Amino acid sequence: MSNKTRTFLENLFFTDDAGQLPIDASFLQEGIIDSTRVLELVMFVKDTFHITVKDKETVPENFSVQRLAHYIRPKTGKTVPAAASA
Repeated sequence: MSNKTRTFLENLFFTDDAGQLPIDASFLQEGIIDSTRVLELVMFVKDTFHITVKDKETVPENFSVQRLAHYIRPKTGKTVPAAASA
């Protein structure tokens, strides 16, 4: 996770230990963020990585550290490391 993304998540979650989140914990299903924070996260992803986020892609399954990485990397032309795809 980049420093910019880590800082954003720490601010979004009102914590200084976003790096301690389990990488597969769903931000929504675990009650870590609410729907308003989802919109903030989507805007951050759009603005930071210059990608389009479709409404149908805004699902709880895409809102964990691991799933965000899997979602963002291909859209930016980067590959997902083999270890991260498990």
